[in-house]
Amino acid sequence: MHILIAPNAFKNSLDAAKIAEAINNGLHKSKLSCTTTCFPVADGGDGTAGLLIDHLGGQMIDAIVKDPLKRNITSSFGWIEKDKTAIIELAAASGLRLLKADEYDPLITTTQGTGELIIEALNKDVTKVILCIGGSATVDGGTGILKALGIKFFDAEGNEPDDLPASLSSLAEIDTTGLDKRIANTETIILCDVENRLLGPNGAAAVFGPQKGASDKDVQLLETGLTKLRDVVLNKTGKDMSVIKHGGAAGGVAASLYTFLNARLVNGIDYFLEATGFEKELKKADMVITGEGSIDEQTLQGKGPFGVAKRAKEFSLPVIAFAGRVAIIPDQLSQQYFDRLISINENMDDMEATMKNTYMNLEKAAERLGDLL
Repeated sequence: MHILIAPNAFKNSLDAAKIAEAINNGLHKSKLSCTTTCFPVADGGDGTAGLLIDHLGGQMIDAIVKDPLKRNITSSFGWIEKDKTAIIELAAASGLRLLKADEYDPLITTTQGTGELIIEALNKDVTKVILCIGGSATVDGGTGILKALGIKFFDAEGNEPDDLPASLSSLAEIDTTGLDKRIANTETIILCDVENRLLGPNGAAAVFGPQKGASDKDVQLLETGLTKLRDVVLNKTGKDMSVIKHGGAAGGVAASLYTFLNARLVNGIDYFLEATGFEKELKKADMVITGEGSIDEQTLQGKGPFGVAKRAKEFSLPVIAFAGRVAIIPDQLSQQYFDRLISINENMDDMEATMKNTYMNLEKAAERLGDLL
């Protein structure tokens, strides 16, 4: 039996490569006679750029940029010289992982540093930018990126506020004449790991704001600001940012870059699997094992394990998924793609210990699965 091990990262715990390694070790400790291939995957979230660069043979380029609180940091982006392609991970400049928990504040955090990484890529005569936008610390509607690229935002008095997105509700005018001209000759592809639109109860502020430190009052302020941004943009361009699928990803970055940069918004895992030749590995497999930290309703809306399972089922392969937490009741849709969903944790009461023991628990769960098989 040949098993293809293709997990996503377990968020805030282990990256996808370590998850694959633990599953692989567990299987080979078991009584099962099998061969394995580790193929860690990503869907646009943290770690996507690194995996893409590994698969596509790029190099990392360092750059000094602003972090979400506008402090200078050394960040980096991936560079594939032969294709003049930059692979930029928003989280590397504007991510939650760059902040301490008591620094989370989406009323002031900005995506400016990600825009500065794009400028660095433009300085290398880039022809294609692949932007992975999971793991952001921001709900700024992409205004930080756009400002770094030369777009200006004004209030009714003609002033440029420097405290976006907190003051987005006072936005009156957007001047695009200073937008870096080089961006027009650059193909921009955004890998999205969620389908949420910009506004409303399933929008950027309501769903993702609290994850980034927003209180109920903050969420209302952010929603008001993003609504004002939508209104001003609609009046200026005739484009409605609020109707764009994936538009709420990374706090509205996807909607803004689609509108102002003609960026192409794609499902992250589908793009990743296509770009890395996943199908070639599927053809050799008898079974696929995938997984992520929490398998829930969002998983079934196009996250990593769902994309893997969907491809595997095209080859009629059995699919087993491991998770730290399984939060869906098996139904027709989940059973259509996953033959078995396995939680690796018996006790969810002590989350700190559970997260700390992810590798060991995953290895043990994979060994038990191997014995069963």
